[in-house]
Amino acid sequence: MMKKLIVTLFAALTTIGSSLAFAIPVNINTAGADQIASSLSGIGINKAQAVVAYREQHGKFNSLEELTAVKGIGIKTVEKNKSDIQF
Repeated sequence: MMKKLIVTLFAALTTIGSSLAFAIPVNINTAGADQIASSLSGIGINKAQAVVAYREQHGKFNSLEELTAVKGIGIKTVEKNKSDIQF
């Protein structure tokens, strides 16, 4: 009985931990592509590199909506990550 409870608790904690993998806030104006990709859900290294390139060409982001100007990043991705994007 105790072993089954421990296994169940471990499984629950593992599931919770994996869902928190992208819950690392990131400053979109200072972070490198690797940090952006590892911190935001639905943004891999290619999109993260596009964010950095856009920022270098156009200057700092001032709003969440500005991120949608980056090719490949839509409003759904921004909405999904809005609590983890800092300026």
